[in-house]
Amino acid sequence: MTTNKVERRIKIKFRIRKNLNGTAERPRLSVFRSNKQIYAQVINDLTGKTVASASSLGLDKMPKIDQAKKVGELVAEKAKTAGVETVVFDRNGYLYHGRIQALADAAREGGLKF
Repeated sequence: MTTNKVERRIKIKFRIRKNLNGTAERPRLSVFRSNKQIYAQVINDLTGKTVASASSLGLDKMPKIDQAKKVGELVAEKAKTAGVETVVFDRNGYLYHGRIQALADAAREGGLKF
């Protein structure tokens, strides 16, 4: 049985998400990574609402790692203004290194706890 990269990531994503849930006190910080951009959302799964979000779409041209760091800072800042201090990190099936790790570290430095 051969699966491609996307199917493999989706399997991993569901395996992670069955144990991970965002609440009002501790929403979920979900990360999506495309080839060119990176997106982050703070989601309350109980109501299905996005509390805060940030992406690299409007940022100046810079290396992808720097984009991820900037998005991490932005999402932490927006979440803090929305009253969120602690989150659950959802890496969305991606390996925790590179851009995903840079975003998480920048969000931690921005004041989010997870």
